[in-house]
Amino acid sequence: MTKKNPRMVMVGAGAIGGVMATLMREKGCDMTVVCKHGEIVDIAEGRGLRVTGVLGEHQANMPAVADIEELQGQFDVAFIATKAYDMPGCARRLLPMLTPDSLVVSLQNGICTDALSAVVGPERTVGCVVGFGATLLGPGELCMTSTGELIIGRMQGDQTDLEPVREAMCAVAPTVIRRDIYAQLYSKLIINSCITSLGAICGLKLGKMLLMSRARQLFLSVIGEAVAVARALGLTLPPYGGKLDYEKLMAGEGWASDLRRHITLLAVGFKYRRLKSSSLQSLERGRPTEIDYFNGFIAKKGEEMGIPCPVNRRLTQMIKEIEGGKRSIKVDNLSDAQLMAKGNAVSG
Repeated sequence: MTKKNPRMVMVGAGAIGGVMATLMREKGCDMTVVCKHGEIVDIAEGRGLRVTGVLGEHQANMPAVADIEELQGQFDVAFIATKAYDMPGCARRLLPMLTPDSLVVSLQNGICTDALSAVVGPERTVGCVVGFGATLLGPGELCMTSTGELIIGRMQGDQTDLEPVREAMCAVAPTVIRRDIYAQLYSKLIINSCITSLGAICGLKLGKMLLMSRARQLFLSVIGEAVAVARALGLTLPPYGGKLDYEKLMAGEGWASDLRRHITLLAVGFKYRRLKSSSLQSLERGRPTEIDYFNGFIAKKGEEMGIPCPVNRRLTQMIKEIEGGKRSIKVDNLSDAQLMAKGNAVSG
């Protein structure tokens, strides 16, 4: 894919997708957006989507449709910004709009590149680590809440083919191409798996949660299992955000090393004290979570590699119980007997 101004489609006009589509369109990208709500389609094609926040105010109108099947012609680049569990279905519906050289970019949290590759092929699959924050204020109204870089990488093939995509995405945030995109995605997956699952079962924001020693212990158990799986997969994990080095965090035994780990998590909790689990927000809206692409993914990969992941597996089970109405969201879930028994030992 070597076109200077590739034809692009953004599937999903929520917080991330809406911000990216607007800023890229404003910079002149050939962008079409798929938004399932007719009201947003009208706004996008009329006065345009509006982005406020850390980069100031931006507004751009663009072609929009409510369903993927309404798209006309073929696209060089397709961005999928839906929930993880909707991504495979969207990718399948996009197939008639793709050429053999098209690229499909997964913008989900968690690792969705395996599932995407199974649909469109690894040669067309592009992983992306989204480092900026955004929220949906209302129909056609989006807010970019924090800045941060974008990291992209092909799962198979020549990375130089990504240059036109990188240039377009720089309209949103500084964008870099990395060959180790799977390790980059896994690094973000680890911290997200800690925050989203534990926040979902207890109902607390990150700050209050990490003041509790049992929550910090479970954080470390999730990380310990995830790092063991990464080693089995042969991944060299980059520090998340350039700062959180999992290997260093989990290194060492004894009270001094444990104290260092707990102090690190207390600092994280203080800095991001207002952060609310995305899975908790989904549960509060009566929607399913993406747990299969977070802790469930770690547990599944662990099983494939022969690495026990009892804490990640139990957290996945507990959240599915909450989704099914068999368990309530409460702080006492952090003291679940099975969870605590599995999480007592942290392996570095």
